[in-house]
Amino acid sequence: MRLATFALSLPLLFIASCGNAQSGDSAAKAPAGTHKSAAEQQADKAVGKPAPSPFKVTSLGSFNEPWALKVEPGTGRIFVTEKAGAMKVVDPAGGQTAKVSGMPTDVSYGGQGGFADVAFAPDYGKSHAIYLSWVTKEDGNKRYGVVSRGTLSCAQMASCAVQGLKVIWRQQPALDTFGQFALRIAFSPDGKYLFVSSGEMMKGDPAQDLSNNLGKIVRLNLDGTAAAGNPFANKPSPGNQIWTYGHRNPLGLKFDLNGQLWDIEHGPMGGDEINRLKAGDNYGWPVVSDGDDYSGTPIPRHWTHPEFHPPAIWWNPVIAPGDFIFYSGKLWKDWKGQAIVAGLKTTCIARVALSGEHGTELARYDMGKRMRDLAEAPDGSLYAIEDGNGGRLLHLTPK
Repeated sequence: MRLATFALSLPLLFIASCGNAQSGDSAAKAPAGTHKSAAEQQADKAVGKPAPSPFKVTSLGSFNEPWALKVEPGTGRIFVTEKAGAMKVVDPAGGQTAKVSGMPTDVSYGGQGGFADVAFAPDYGKSHAIYLSWVTKEDGNKRYGVVSRGTLSCAQMASCAVQGLKVIWRQQPALDTFGQFALRIAFSPDGKYLFVSSGEMMKGDPAQDLSNNLGKIVRLNLDGTAAAGNPFANKPSPGNQIWTYGHRNPLGLKFDLNGQLWDIEHGPMGGDEINRLKAGDNYGWPVVSDGDDYSGTPIPRHWTHPEFHPPAIWWNPVIAPGDFIFYSGKLWKDWKGQAIVAGLKTTCIARVALSGEHGTELARYDMGKRMRDLAEAPDGSLYAIEDGNGGRLLHLTPK
């Protein structure tokens, strides 16, 4: 009785699933004999069914491995990056799609690497500044991610171009890898700081090493330099960039409606999580996880090491999150302030309530395809992109 009560009380395990096979962004399968505690096994048996969809779905076109989308301030146009190195702009009102010129020529495409995020500067209305991130390569097979800044000229969709693109930040060091770069971009609500999620490139140990910026969330000035007042500002660069550390592959980085920063990240075989980010805190990877290594080797759970900041919510089996947003409540009023999560493995969109240091998954909606990213339109409707070749841009409105 005690075991069953413990398992069902875990708010960290998911409530409803559209699929329970364990896999991450690269769809790695769990081997036979994967270690799980009795409580985890019991909780897995409690998986329910997805909730009825609240969405009317309209397709706005398809793309070649879309990775990120953002809505342009002031115009409502949608910008979509494609993993191989292109970016396109979509006019949702007229249905037109056009290619944006001026893209980087050094994108290293393959595995989880390629063109990544796009973000509009806090002062975009005046500066027209745009930020892009992607993976590039040094001599040999060493790769690293970069963030760049340029100016977007897009008076006419047919002639949209990014001009003066300049790299302002990079992951250090470059490593021989094709995976877990992260490279999500967020700006502080006051518009003063640039935050970047930096994956640990499938190497684990760099996430605990304060001499590099891998497995970290970094806080920068808008020009890419380390911000004053960072937790490790006295360390040589790039350690002086670090805001939080001990992260694996944070594929989402967002401020909530109250100005609190959160990330969503991939665990290994189990242990996907959402974290409330607190300056200077260590989130434990690879020392602890709520999942196990792909080999089946157990990893100590978060509760065994209270010195690390635990996740607000974790999933086992994984959801393989693509990204997430915090919703305004304009159309679905009951969702105000909730995290809306794009699920790759689960082919769902999920809703999660986050309060203080704790989170609860409220519902999942089956979308039938791996979901890569989300954005909110000015009217409160949602845009979502499917993953992979032919991934569609969807407009989601209330039924």
